[in-house]
Amino acid sequence: ISLAKRIEEVFLPGSKNSIILPRNSSALRVLVKIRDEAHRFAITFHRKRRKKRTLKSELDNIIGVGDLTKFALLKKFGSVDNIKNASITELISVKGIGKKNAGMILEYLSKK
Repeated sequence: ISLAKRIEEVFLPGSKNSIILPRNSSALRVLVKIRDEAHRFAITFHRKRRKKRTLKSELDNIIGVGDLTKFALLKKFGSVDNIKNASITELISVKGIGKKNAGMILEYLSKK
């Protein structure tokens, strides 16, 4: 079963003709809710998937660098390449990064 949005036509498998249910029909309301929920579910799934894909970076593999630190670094430096070229002093200026973490970050990124 499919439901076209514009005038809420109902299409059945194997049939070329649509069925137009009255606007106040309880059957139409159920079909509309099912369609809307399926769309909401699909959109939410794809948004989560896209978000995970876009938020991956080399920084995820560094022990001691969590999401907050990663976002702070990327906000300040703009890219992993800029972080790689930063000095320890510049890295320490980022909230949540101490001398030890700064050294670990630069050591890891220098191997890449």
